[in-house]
Amino acid sequence: MAWPSIILKVARGERENALKCKCNGGVVPLGYVIGKEDRLYHIDPETAPIVQEIFTRYADGEPAEKIAASLNERGLRTRTGKPFVKNSFFQIFKNRRYIGEYSYKDIVIPGGVPAIVDQALFDRVQERFAKNKITHGRPAKEAINYLLTTKLFCGKCGTLMGGESGTNHMGTTYHYYKCGKAKRKGQAHCSFKAIRKEPLERFVVDTAVKLVLNDPVIEHLTNLILEAQSRENTRLPVLKEQLRDTEKRLSNLLEAIEQGILTPTTKQRLDELEARRDALKASILEEELQRPALSREQILFWFEQFRQGDVNSPAYQRQIIDNFVNSVYVFEDRVVLNFNFKENAKTVPLREVLGSSADGNGPPK
Repeated sequence: MAWPSIILKVARGERENALKCKCNGGVVPLGYVIGKEDRLYHIDPETAPIVQEIFTRYADGEPAEKIAASLNERGLRTRTGKPFVKNSFFQIFKNRRYIGEYSYKDIVIPGGVPAIVDQALFDRVQERFAKNKITHGRPAKEAINYLLTTKLFCGKCGTLMGGESGTNHMGTTYHYYKCGKAKRKGQAHCSFKAIRKEPLERFVVDTAVKLVLNDPVIEHLTNLILEAQSRENTRLPVLKEQLRDTEKRLSNLLEAIEQGILTPTTKQRLDELEARRDALKASILEEELQRPALSREQILFWFEQFRQGDVNSPAYQRQIIDNFVNSVYVFEDRVVLNFNFKENAKTVPLREVLGSSADGNGPPK
């Protein structure tokens, strides 16, 4: 079996598991156990109270070092069996599984795992953790995610637009998308102005949710996916037919041997048929793992997770853009959105996208 085939098989299997909120390996967070039969996350009654205690004590203002010392004195340990230290809590505090959010690569499913702490407690911890987070003696620099990277194009010259920031005379920082050619070579090569990041991204997400995540479009896309699955694999039916033929020949040969009908080539023929049967079974298994067929219910469930998402969440916004938006072209007077299905173009005046901020859209001078 070729390595690319193995990698593809594993990736497809992991993605199918993720859509069902199953564990795909790795260290299981403190407070959870994995069901042996269903491979789903379940609350561990022995360690979940420890997680609740850590969140509550930290949210109430207790220092992380004191919490760690207290847990160690009671003989409690981390998921990997080590004593608690201050850094032990960093991954715990940022792990959104504790509020019931399942995530794996680009798949995020709210409510996919049982929650151990409620949203209010989690938010209190995030607020205090953000205030206390120090890096090399200085406040940690905020990471800015430009969600339209690789999908946003300058309507004037067709070049990809990239993110950048600027600070005005009052010290306020703004974030923009700017034409790549203008950034590299200057405005003499492309005079297209930078465009504000936040209103553009929010418009793209809102439009995608409105145009894609509605019943008629979901039904249409589900039918397309099912149809594509049926057309995609023409090799599997052939392999199964060949296996049936080989097993029939093998059965006839074994029956002949039982009746005492032997020839000098009988043993050789038997070995050939058995080897062919085993090879066909392996090929069928590989083909099925490489192209796991999704049912209508599984596809509809996948779409439904998007409909239940929080449009204000950056993680949800990224999921919408990554999965449904093909490209965005920004012109002087309009924005053109292209989605990942036929008849998908949407053109909107630029002023409508930016609202009342359109006049002040350029970067600070």
